Amino acid sequence: MTAPAAVSETKKSTWIWKASRLLASAPASALFGLVIIALYLLAVIFGPLVAPYGEAEVVSKIPFSPWSREFLLGTDQLGRDTFSRLLFGARNTLGISLVTVCLSFGVGGVLGMFAAIRGGWADKLLLSLTDALMAIPPLIFALIVLSIAGSSIPSLIVAIAAVDITRIFRLTRSLSVNVLATDFVEVARLRGEGLSWIMSREVLPNVLPLLVAEFGLRFCFVFLSISALAFLGLGIQPPTADWGSMVRDSAVLISYADFTPLIPAAAIGLLTVAVNLVVDWILHVTSGLREAD
Repeated sequence: MTAPAAVSETKKSTWIWKASRLLASAPASALFGLVIIALYLLAVIFGPLVAPYGEAEVVSKIPFSPWSREFLLGTDQLGRDTFSRLLFGARNTLGISLVTVCLSFGVGGVLGMFAAIRGGWADKLLLSLTDALMAIPPLIFALIVLSIAGSSIPSLIVAIAAVDITRIFRLTRSLSVNVLATDFVEVARLRGEGLSWIMSREVLPNVLPLLVAEFGLRFCFVFLSISALAFLGLGIQPPTADWGSMVRDSAVLISYADFTPLIPAAAIGLLTVAVNLVVDWILHVTSGLREAD
């Protein structure tokens, strides 16, 4: 084994050892959250492969068929298998939420660091634009955009990401301003380092832990917003499966003491709780705090 390969292998084993040690010291609540998130990821990746029926396949002539061996969770108002749509809905709802959060963090994070480092008129202009957007309630802004552009998936992603970008921008800018006041950034500027170097080498590594925690929180907000819009009929459109629309379509069953609508609602709530538990643990680890003996 050559020297560079040996160094790379050593770094890899060290990273694995640190990760395993960190997981071993994690509280039960964080482990529970990680297990739930892992199960959801498995549903996203393999759910459509193990679903007994197609996403929009009508398999029963009777609407709202009861639970049975053939239909594990019954059927919806059109005779489509609820269990299959629940699995397909995991990929649709979580996938769109993840793309939206990644877009908002990519744009908002870069603009926030740029505004903090550049300062001057660029900082003031971006702050004014974000203040104007933040004055509009997020759900109302999303409803306006979707009413104008239509309820397509790209429009849904842009509508929610545009609102989230303002929050990420303000947070990243605030964190970056604190980092820019440190001595090592001043040394980098005196060395003649450019904007991109300071942004990627000095600012980003120091704000990344808090941004990772914020990523989890914003994912929950986006996830709930997409489900709420789907429940109102302005989110993911049929026949595409979505947990929010599944709650709306089967809500009438509550009057007959059928708890089928609670299953997609519980799926939404459980993931939100799990992500928050993991985020709390990440914040605790990155803050340097330790549990009292």
